[in-house]
Amino acid sequence: MDRTDHQILKCLKENARENATNIGAKINLSTSAVIERIRKFEASGLIKQYTIVLDQNKVGGELMAFISVRLEHPKYYENFVELINAHSSIAECYYIAGDFDFMVKIITKNGQSLEDILNYIKSIEGVSLTRTSVVLSTNKNEVCMLPDFEK
Repeated sequence: MDRTDHQILKCLKENARENATNIGAKINLSTSAVIERIRKFEASGLIKQYTIVLDQNKVGGELMAFISVRLEHPKYYENFVELINAHSSIAECYYIAGDFDFMVKIITKNGQSLEDILNYIKSIEGVSLTRTSVVLSTNKNEVCMLPDFEK
């Protein structure tokens, strides 16, 4: 990855709908060269998808929490992941090292719905312990991390 690739990715990070002509004008590169590089990013899997970022508060997601989950035994892993993936209020789930096995990010409307989700998680076979942390405010939320590039 060179400086030009990094500049293109930075433009797309700021606005994935930015067209190649505008990107090219910003970084002093032809439209066709920008398109070619973007296609290479897509073909290599570097760019996995294009999406939108919603303001969760405006769509009823006013409460965010993280639930740490411990399983009794690794044999419960697949069933747990399947049931977590099926729940619409569970935004993210990570398999982690440490005292807990999973970190689950919840975005929901209020305390009652968080309680319902927590009870859902606790009812999954093999869950032995949970710990819930409610988010008071978000200080940084990067959707995409660009690789460091030497200037």
